[in-house]
Amino acid sequence: MGSTAHHRAEGVGRRDLIKRSAALGLIATPGMGLLSACASSGGDGQDKAEQGKKTAKNPLGVNDTAGLEFVLFDGGFGKEYAEDAVKIYEHDFPKAKVRFAATQKIQSTLQPRFNQGTPPDLIDNSGAEQMDMGVLVGKNQLADLTALLDAPSYDDPRKKVRDTLRPGIVEMGQFDGDPVWILYYAYTVYGVWYSQKALDSLDAAYPETWDDMLALCAKAKKRGIAGWTYAGKYPYYIPFSLYPMIGKVGGREVLDAIDNLEPNAWKHPAVKACFEAYYELYKKGYILQGTPGLDHIQSQTAWAKGKALFLPNGSWVENESANVIPPDFGLAVSAPSGLDASDKLPFGTIWASGGEPFIVPAKAKNAEGGMEQLRIMLSEASSKNFTAKVKSLTAFNGGTSGITLTPGLKSGVAALEKAGSNVVNPRLQDWYVQLQKEKIGVSGLGEMMAGRLTPAEAIKKIQSFADEAAKDSSIKHYKHQ
Repeated sequence: MGSTAHHRAEGVGRRDLIKRSAALGLIATPGMGLLSACASSGGDGQDKAEQGKKTAKNPLGVNDTAGLEFVLFDGGFGKEYAEDAVKIYEHDFPKAKVRFAATQKIQSTLQPRFNQGTPPDLIDNSGAEQMDMGVLVGKNQLADLTALLDAPSYDDPRKKVRDTLRPGIVEMGQFDGDPVWILYYAYTVYGVWYSQKALDSLDAAYPETWDDMLALCAKAKKRGIAGWTYAGKYPYYIPFSLYPMIGKVGGREVLDAIDNLEPNAWKHPAVKACFEAYYELYKKGYILQGTPGLDHIQSQTAWAKGKALFLPNGSWVENESANVIPPDFGLAVSAPSGLDASDKLPFGTIWASGGEPFIVPAKAKNAEGGMEQLRIMLSEASSKNFTAKVKSLTAFNGGTSGITLTPGLKSGVAALEKAGSNVVNPRLQDWYVQLQKEKIGVSGLGEMMAGRLTPAEAIKKIQSFADEAAKDSSIKHYKHQ
């Protein structure tokens, strides 16, 4: 897939990193004119649809004649999966008229409608031009999705929707406690990506400790292969393997303290040990020459061509680099290597979390319909359809049986199984985008991995950035509950 101007323009991570778009610009659909349709009431908001009767088949009490408006971010996952789910809604509510549109310009088309009180009923608030979640939550502009989570699941009325979701999905949709404002639909596995074929040719297994990692990199170097490469221009990819390593070495509480912007959180011995470990890759010459100047596509291409063994990335890499990954590559992902046997958490501890944030606006005309459309999307059939079409897991915990999984996806599923409950989900990149991207990523880790800062200097610099963010009253602060 081609790349949009995703993370250069806006957040790293699950907001927009996991989707890519082949065709830039607005995709015209029959419903496109609806996107900017303004309120007939002159900005006073819109009349709510009357609630329908709650039944076993209609647990949310959707008004079966009320229209539904659904706006999707048109990125690398395309729109077919959503269109397929809309057909199910139309089948279940044949009297309802559904207006569906897909766009890359979420903020510029929808923010004015929020301001007028006339938003659509369901939005995939994603991409480089997404609306700021913290602001929407802070202004009470989103509906609480608890009713959806507590409703019976689409497939099994004995199970609530919340009981069918993958670890961390419900928590990710919360800001400071109980209400759930966002339902992240895609599920990304972050880690260290490699070619099984390349490891086999070195007669090596994936290294579980750092000594083994360094020994394998030394062996590769003798054959003219670098140990690592990464998106040097966007070094906030480095945390995809570095953060879970910190959590493995020091325990989840170290990552929580970092997320909470606690004083001296970055000075924890586990952070120091992991920074020093990564710096050793630079010092020993195990990083592909020229990496600091490469963007994400260039680094992924060099790695796919066998110039480096390891690449920190997310599970979108399989789709994004499909045109350069050879058929016999044996694409695989692993949880990060640890330091040694004294680590707090076992090998297999991995970062995985939700992407594609779906929201139902508080002033939606048909909020029940928006939630029902999400309930349909969280069914096994819709989930399988998404996974088969776009090579990504969904928030639904399952939906892979009977599908021929691509190598990277298969490896991601195995990595999640190995991790069990040892899945970490650092929130820095959701809560403090600029701090994570520009400051920690570019000015801190990027400079250290290029050899321009020592680990001690990088830690000092990053801690000062975190302290500044903690004191900045213009940004909303969040804490792990």
